[in-house]
Amino acid sequence: MAQGLLRFITAGSVDDGKSTLIGRLLYDSKTIFEDQLVSIEEASAQRGTDGADLSLLTDGLRAEREQGITIDVAYRYFATPKRKFIIADAPGHIQYTRNMVTGASTADLAIILVDARAGLLEQTYRHSFITHLLGIKHMVVCVNKMDLVDWSEGRYNEIVEEFRDFSSRLDVPDIRFIPISALKGDNVVDASDKMPWYEGPTLLHDLEHVHVAADRNLQDCRFPVQYVIRPQTDAHRDFRGYAGRVAGGVFKVGDEVLALPSGISSQVTSISIGEKSVDKAFPPQSVVMTLANDIDLSRGDMLVRENNQPESAQDLDVRICWLSDQPMRPGARFELRHTSREVKAVVKEVVYKLDINTLHRMEDDLSIGMNDIARVRIRTAAPVLVDDYRRNRATGSFILVDPTTRLTVAAGVVYT
Repeated sequence: MAQGLLRFITAGSVDDGKSTLIGRLLYDSKTIFEDQLVSIEEASAQRGTDGADLSLLTDGLRAEREQGITIDVAYRYFATPKRKFIIADAPGHIQYTRNMVTGASTADLAIILVDARAGLLEQTYRHSFITHLLGIKHMVVCVNKMDLVDWSEGRYNEIVEEFRDFSSRLDVPDIRFIPISALKGDNVVDASDKMPWYEGPTLLHDLEHVHVAADRNLQDCRFPVQYVIRPQTDAHRDFRGYAGRVAGGVFKVGDEVLALPSGISSQVTSISIGEKSVDKAFPPQSVVMTLANDIDLSRGDMLVRENNQPESAQDLDVRICWLSDQPMRPGARFELRHTSREVKAVVKEVVYKLDINTLHRMEDDLSIGMNDIARVRIRTAAPVLVDDYRRNRATGSFILVDPTTRLTVAAGVVYT
């Protein structure tokens, strides 16, 4: 039985072999085209590499190839008979943590790569914590480059024990470990005969069978309106549709709904996806809904159930990852973007900063620089309709934008 789409991210420290791992997945699962392979072989020859450098399948930018690192999030798509996949290959360098946050924000699963020789490094801790912070429920820790430690079961067990000690403080319910060699292909798609002591599944088998459908919130109905469609043509003179992406729950034709913030009730009369009419909609479908009566809804408003509403709040207790190379200034003003809503906001207080290696709270050093993770209190100019991030990732997350530069300076999650 085929599973649904799986979005996953690969993360870890520099030179852990993330790009090579993805190249190996694509190559061994026979999901790359012949002309791609020829191009990679030519690029590998130019670099003096023996054979095809599979990491080049994801390193699409020339600057990345010249430096031998990944500096952007490279997305790749592939499929097996059992599942479709979207991969985000995140950069390992600390200055590109913002890219890892971007890739992880929509992921169902995270692959954390650890170099068997180096063990756990600061970026391993940082990316693992961001995985927890962004509510990813499934994590696969791949201990890579096992060929360079003579396929040592002892070294593998040391890393597993150290990671388990660290991850006991994280809220990630499903963590699994696999010893691999991305370069050689051991335990990536095909089982390895070099590590008979490992009796678990290969990485691809694990990705094909992990169950993520239950992770989506199908109880709390949330439909943030992105756009109001009013054609005002002769054929559709009175049409008023509300376009957006379902952020939670299941909406059905005939359902009673409540529009927020106005508090006006109505009933769903139709749901369409493109030109096709459907009876129901669920996350993360993008749909157009029509209602029984005309309501003055606009971008940023939300349709919910009357007996199941999000919290309307102006004072938010949040965790943020600071993404700007400029330090956060106390009292600085930002634009907070949450679902389809934008409001002015100010950071009122930094409660603590997190030591990424120990997960200890630092309350004596409250300066926030690039890649710092902190708990802060934010005040918004108008109420925001939020849920606890642990319950709903879509309505519990936001970004902060600098109104002057228009750059995203922080990504955050709400804890109600």
